[in-house]
Amino acid sequence: MRQQRTGREARTALSALNLRLVLACFGLVSCALLSWAAAALDVPVGAGILAALALVAAIDAAAIQRRRRARRGRDYSLFE
Repeated sequence: MRQQRTGREARTALSALNLRLVLACFGLVSCALLSWAAAALDVPVGAGILAALALVAAIDAAAIQRRRRARRGRDYSLFE
């Protein structure tokens, strides 16, 4: 038997913050390394785009970490 929807799921749903943090850190590291490689190969446009993406990933990781700290006290795993 299916459970009745209450309409409150969106308000009480939890995001997979740990997994999002891992993915943001992966994006930060990979974009930073690729930006450095593009700069070494004298491709300034590519280096600039990748550096901007690395900056976005760093801002995203900081925002995710702030949300994780606000959620302290609850048990959660990497794939919550």
